[in-house]
Amino acid sequence: MDWLTIALLLFFGLAFLVVEVIFIPGTTVVGLVGFGLLAAGIWFSYRDLGTSTGHLLLAASAVFIGALVYVGLRPRNLNRMALTQENHGHVLDARHADVLPGTVGRTLSALRPAGTALFAEARREVTTRGEFVAAGSDVQVVGIEQNRIVVQQIV
Repeated sequence: MDWLTIALLLFFGLAFLVVEVIFIPGTTVVGLVGFGLLAAGIWFSYRDLGTSTGHLLLAASAVFIGALVYVGLRPRNLNRMALTQENHGHVLDARHADVLPGTVGRTLSALRPAGTALFAEARREVTTRGEFVAAGSDVQVVGIEQNRIVVQQIV
């Protein structure tokens, strides 16, 4: 195999490793292809160009890969692809409801047996214990059971 083919194998192997470490980290396929091309280039250089040239290319490749890993794993480069923000969102949990038992509200939809009610300015999904309640009726919170607000119609 001539020196140009070996040089191309080494060049494309190193290029694929650069792409894997810096541009699209974590894909693994690109890195494995690059490593395979690099290994093939070094093996062919030992076989066809001699031991001293093989040692030289192996050492140069090792130094280049070491520098590449050092640059790729610097904190500034890692922060571009790492999740650094915290999620401070929350979900309204009916078990810790702001609508307490005894609170009076008005239904916005018919409760058959579940629907929507308005308590002060808060819209909440509510349910009855089986009875149907028309829209616009006054209801009172009877309790919180598991994750449901249970209401009954005020007569």
